[in-house]
Amino acid sequence: MIKACKIRLNPNNKQRTQLEQSAHVARWAYNWALNQKKSHYEETKKSYSQGDLRKHLTKLKKTDEYKWLYNFSNNITKQAIKDCDEAFKRFFKGLAKFPRFKSRRRSKWSFYNDPYKVKLEPTRIRLEKIGWIRLAETDTLPENFKPLSYRIGREGIHWFVSITVEVPEYVDHSKPTNQPIGIDLGIKTLATLSTGKAYKNINKSGKVKRLEKRFKRLQRRASRKYQMNKEGNGYRKTRNLIKLEKSIAKLRSHINNIRKDYIHKMTTEIVKTKPSHIVIEDLNVKGMMKNQHLAKHIQQCNFYEIRRQLEYKCKWYNIELVMADRWYPSSKTCSSCGQIHKGLRLSDRWIKCDCGLNLDRDLNASINLAKLAS
Repeated sequence: MIKACKIRLNPNNKQRTQLEQSAHVARWAYNWALNQKKSHYEETKKSYSQGDLRKHLTKLKKTDEYKWLYNFSNNITKQAIKDCDEAFKRFFKGLAKFPRFKSRRRSKWSFYNDPYKVKLEPTRIRLEKIGWIRLAETDTLPENFKPLSYRIGREGIHWFVSITVEVPEYVDHSKPTNQPIGIDLGIKTLATLSTGKAYKNINKSGKVKRLEKRFKRLQRRASRKYQMNKEGNGYRKTRNLIKLEKSIAKLRSHINNIRKDYIHKMTTEIVKTKPSHIVIEDLNVKGMMKNQHLAKHIQQCNFYEIRRQLEYKCKWYNIELVMADRWYPSSKTCSSCGQIHKGLRLSDRWIKCDCGLNLDRDLNASINLAKLAS
């Protein structure tokens, strides 16, 4: 079985600078390869293979203009060219849009190292051209694993190493026989189960609200400092402004980690009940985001992340995950008699049917979803 493990690094100031420079090299190599492929196609109407691109870059490294590339691992540029080539293949298969140049400000900071050039110990990791870096976390890797790839990336102000490992198969092949569970996702209540259990929206808790308020306050302070330091068309970054931006990035990571941790605990708890089926809706999140009043709340709920975690965790426990049709009226259908209440509005939180049913709409929807498993 292939599994991904993410471990936080604890580099010193010199190593942090080297990591940032390596990420810039990976971005530069991707943009260089993209420019070469576009120019070559416009001139010859033929594709420029990644093998030829790598040979071309090897020749350029021997010139004085590009000899600075020898200060970095050749795996960084090699993998960046592969990523660019893969982006083109996905575009021609209709799986993605046309590749775009990576921005210095908006693109993710990451680079690649080959497994045979990386040494991993319980408390530290050795990267080519950088050296040994301490790990901030220990005892997170499974036993008897085989590393397949290493990617180093930055989130906020912290650096992480993502390790793809091959571990022994531990999927439970016995088929669960418990009652199926329907899950209705929402904003007021993050997840309502057909069993009657509801998981509150962590974004409405006092702790997250206080952190969000502090986050907005820091952003306003940074905005005022930018206006004070405006020089012509640009801005002058002072040390206080850099320190403030680090505080903002650190707080943003803290809030995101709270949400991720809550979703992981929720999905694990649901899967460990071992139902025969789990039924969720195929939500049109892109369409829901067009509602300007609810867009931010929908984004914070991470509906796709909930679905992604349920997909791979269900495979571990041999549970069948059923996706309900996007247009299935789960909330408007009476779970008792099956009557569809077309006039039910979003503001109506309870469904009242002629058959005598008086039930919370989210619980009613989850019960209807659970029935789809049969």
